[in-house]
Amino acid sequence: MGLEMMAVGMVLALFALLLIGIPVPFALAASGIVFGVFGFGTSLFGLLPLRVYGVVTNYTLLAIPLFVFMGVMLEKSRLAERMLDVIGHVAGARPGGMTVAIIIVGVLMGASTGIVAATVVTVGLISLPTLLARQYNKALACGTICAAGTLGQIIPPSLVLIVLADISGESVGTLFAGALIPGLLLSGLYVLYLVIMAKLKPDTMPPIGAAERATVDNRTLMIDLAKVVAPPLVLIVLVLGSIIGGVAAPTEAASVGAIGAIVLVACTGRLTRRVMSDTVISTFKITGMTLFVLIAAQVFSLAFRGLGGDRLIDSLFEFLPGGVWGGILFMMALVFLLGFFLDWIEISYIVMPLLLPYFQAQGVDLAWLCILVAMNLQTSFLTPPFGWSLFYLKGVAPPEISTRDIYVGVLPYIGIQFLTLALLCLMPALVTWLPKAIGW
Repeated sequence: MGLEMMAVGMVLALFALLLIGIPVPFALAASGIVFGVFGFGTSLFGLLPLRVYGVVTNYTLLAIPLFVFMGVMLEKSRLAERMLDVIGHVAGARPGGMTVAIIIVGVLMGASTGIVAATVVTVGLISLPTLLARQYNKALACGTICAAGTLGQIIPPSLVLIVLADISGESVGTLFAGALIPGLLLSGLYVLYLVIMAKLKPDTMPPIGAAERATVDNRTLMIDLAKVVAPPLVLIVLVLGSIIGGVAAPTEAASVGAIGAIVLVACTGRLTRRVMSDTVISTFKITGMTLFVLIAAQVFSLAFRGLGGDRLIDSLFEFLPGGVWGGILFMMALVFLLGFFLDWIEISYIVMPLLLPYFQAQGVDLAWLCILVAMNLQTSFLTPPFGWSLFYLKGVAPPEISTRDIYVGVLPYIGIQFLTLALLCLMPALVTWLPKAIGW
């Protein structure tokens, strides 16, 4: 009992360190080492070198820097700016056309970058001044940009899904296949909402003026569409299709994606020494942060389990009403609340290793559960007052955009995300059908 109380103290100490501003990996490692040594002495950490070695030699995790490189290369080359301009002109003749274009670009960028901050900042810088100049409602414009930017959390090849695959033991291909329909469903509901709003309140999202549309003829627009939108789309389809179809492993497909991104940017004439340098540096930073948290989480997890924390988790779920569903609702609420304060990497490596063994023992489909967690994390990124996407947009928004505009604008999209999450709970086949159909 004394050891189990130390496990509780270790969790409390972790959150205390986080609240006073200690970086997450240092807080994880410090709380794990101190409580582990007090509980068992140094013998507990005899397994630690093997755990760390297993992390740094994990072949699947090699896909992380490769996918990051692919996404950052497409972002740094400013291809998103051209995509938004072309798609906006195609859809802009109708009310709300520009906002629909933002959702489409969000899907494409989510499937290429998988990095929420990069997508929100890029789309915000490119589109928000244009939308304001075209008399779009400020709240609607801000909410659409934030919602489109967070699609990278659920649409493959999301880094969230790669990390959750490593934690849960499910294959990356299974989670990619399982997330495809929910991601497209969520995007479709976003577009449906915008279409309905365009019918009800066309004055809040006016079409592009006829004079501006006349500056670009249809032939030029179709050529631009083929040049700007088709190549990234083909690259995404080839990379994801090879993984989901079982043709290539995630790491090999990610390497093809990275090389394809270089070729794509080179063909557009935007591959410069500066772009390559910035891409490599950003890739090292993002990958280093991810692996540092992962290694520190091994220290925390090893000490927590050694102190009997897994038995405490089982006891906690036994006291919750509703059985397995009560446990799922508890985990969803915990992940949602932690999403206000922690990044998805920290949540994944702190919460998921502690709670997943219980659900695995209960026979819950871990792939389905991981998709619920990814969708839930995406919702927390949007929710005021601490949603990360809101801060990202506020940091690049023009002065006339208030915090209230951003908060009000995301509320309908939060409702849509909760609706999608409820649909995934009520109809698990939305997640499980595609992996089973293709034999994962």
